[in-house]
Amino acid sequence: GHGVVPSTECSVGEVLDMGYIMAGGTGTATVKIKNTSNLTVPFSIQMESLSPTRDRDQQKIPSFLTSSLQRTEIVGTQNYNGFSVFRVSPTEGKIEAGKSQDFVVTFSPDHESLYYSDHLKVLFFGKQTAHEIHLKGAARNHPMFVEGGVPLDVPVESLAVTSPVAPQEALEGGPQKAVRSLLLLLEYVEGSAEPARAEITVGAMQSPLLAAKKAVEFSLDSAELQRAGFALDGPRGALERGQRQRIGVSWLPPADLQTSEPLLVSALLTVKGDITESYRVLFMARVVSA
Repeated sequence: GHGVVPSTECSVGEVLDMGYIMAGGTGTATVKIKNTSNLTVPFSIQMESLSPTRDRDQQKIPSFLTSSLQRTEIVGTQNYNGFSVFRVSPTEGKIEAGKSQDFVVTFSPDHESLYYSDHLKVLFFGKQTAHEIHLKGAARNHPMFVEGGVPLDVPVESLAVTSPVAPQEALEGGPQKAVRSLLLLLEYVEGSAEPARAEITVGAMQSPLLAAKKAVEFSLDSAELQRAGFALDGPRGALERGQRQRIGVSWLPPADLQTSEPLLVSALLTVKGDITESYRVLFMARVVSA
């Protein structure tokens, strides 16, 4: 007889990012696996969130306490309603020689979180791991988002359902959310002609809650930043549904800067969509040796 090794090609890499969607909504993506061998391959799908050992694995110390490198748990935020955040169809079957199989991944978050994640395995013959894909996604209660910088929160949420609106604002009934913080770290290489660079991204989701034109407007206060040597590219603008825009930040140290101490300047980023959100952006800049 002849031993044949099954070979396949997957249309995505190690990570499938479903992006931002509204909490309570649904997003889908398609993963295509092509059988490039000359034999039929039976497959099955395993999700880490449905693993029989998951309860035991959750007793370990969270990775954000033991490692500075890993920000997201293998299985991240889960739905309050008990249904799986990520679903894959079909879960088993066969791929004929030379044929392809489409797998539809459905992302259905039921509350706001930036850390939805799961781990998908494609098994051949019930035991051979052919492909592993890390699934991730984010959900918001409002159809705009800001991303970038160094995270200042932890990627594990409490089981308690909490409101993101500040108490005083809730009493006043104002349409403004509590201020969140972002940290941008810029490191200038001493003697370099190139400035240190970082960026923030503002986005508007596809949602009927937003106007068709100029759905989201944003502005970043830059007066104090310019005096400290920061330069901004696109500090204000307007987005239509489905668009995103980058705010570029560059920094050259002023002549009178004390290089032994990092420079810290804060600015307010205001984002207006169906509500107004404020982000306190912390700009930390320092000079490092080559």
